[in-house]
Amino acid sequence: MKVSIVTIGDEILIGQIVDTNSAWMAQQLNLAGAKVVKIITTSDGHDEIIQGIQQAQEVADVVLITGGLGPTKDDITKKAIADLLGNEMVFSQITYDRISGLLKKWGIQQTEGHKAQCFMPSSALLLENKMGTAPGMWFDLPEQVIVSMPGVPYEMKYLMEHEVIPRLVKRFNVYPIIHRTILTSGIGESVLADKISSIEDALPGFIKLAYLPGLAQVRLRLSARAENGEDVQKAIDEEAAKIVEMLSEFVYGYENQTLQEVVLECCRAKGLKLSTAESCTGGYVSHLLTTIPGSSDAFEGGVVSYSNALKMNLLNVNPETLEQHGAVSEETVIEMAKGARESLGTDIAVSISGIAGPGGGTPEKPVGTVWICVSNENHIFTRKLELTKDRVKNIQYSANIALTAIWRFILKHY
Repeated sequence: MKVSIVTIGDEILIGQIVDTNSAWMAQQLNLAGAKVVKIITTSDGHDEIIQGIQQAQEVADVVLITGGLGPTKDDITKKAIADLLGNEMVFSQITYDRISGLLKKWGIQQTEGHKAQCFMPSSALLLENKMGTAPGMWFDLPEQVIVSMPGVPYEMKYLMEHEVIPRLVKRFNVYPIIHRTILTSGIGESVLADKISSIEDALPGFIKLAYLPGLAQVRLRLSARAENGEDVQKAIDEEAAKIVEMLSEFVYGYENQTLQEVVLECCRAKGLKLSTAESCTGGYVSHLLTTIPGSSDAFEGGVVSYSNALKMNLLNVNPETLEQHGAVSEETVIEMAKGARESLGTDIAVSISGIAGPGGGTPEKPVGTVWICVSNENHIFTRKLELTKDRVKNIQYSANIALTAIWRFILKHY
């Protein structure tokens, strides 16, 4: 099953928003066994929409369209599809009743735009959208399927998961693709590839290995089409086990696990309480930890000590340490971590101080210099980073390295 995706919206073409819909749809379609062969973004114009759909039709069995189904005058996707397929626009009483009920429930005055939403191309099979007012539309052509969905991400995702993908799998009888993703941190992509080169070279022909680098992390994804069901799953699991054995000290999890999840799980398993002391990351490590439900079981809290005064007053960093070595130094982050442990009453603490950029660097300490410390009462780990990314990426990279450091510190000392 070959799929083309068409996203509609001038706001995408002028860079006002990023098209995240296509990336998510492509991932889900891949898991379902489909092959995405083209992604097109077109403007809100009637003729441009038709041209975009026609280009998508040339190479695909399925054309998935997002955007242009709202209540405003520039939402003309339905009319463009109707004209393309030679349909009349007909009034949908079911849609009208549903929209009227929702607007009444929400206390919103009905407008002419809402009424316009109730006119549909005559050959459309309507797909119920429980997340919003605009239904999806399914067009069953002799040798092709066209589906139109709202551009609002959570509405599109609902329709994809509950209506579109189940219908496509049934219509085209596709085999799903099985994935096994191994999550690594603390090792670069090139070194990692060299370590597992013998395993990669010996992979069965039907299994593919992809390297997916991120900020201080690399995901290894094994994939195969599940034509033989359990045999394929077994083969992928066996190859994944070989890779994990080879990379054991760098593997922190599988599939969609995050480093912060793993850190918190390690803390809970060992009965540890964790705290943070952050300067250049501005609380980003604490933010990542608190995105996990139940993080309070292990994470006590943190101190954002951006100024030297707060480093001294809240974390008891010695003024002489700051005077002699500066805020961005090994000596300072050691005292920051100790201060966090003692002030917040935790077993371990992580501290970060650095120069995220774009300004603030010196010849001795250029932009991108970051020091990290993880410590408990008996052990201290420090690491110096020399980053070359922009400010936001430097902050994110530093936070991921800090989480990796906590994880490996716990494995080593507990």
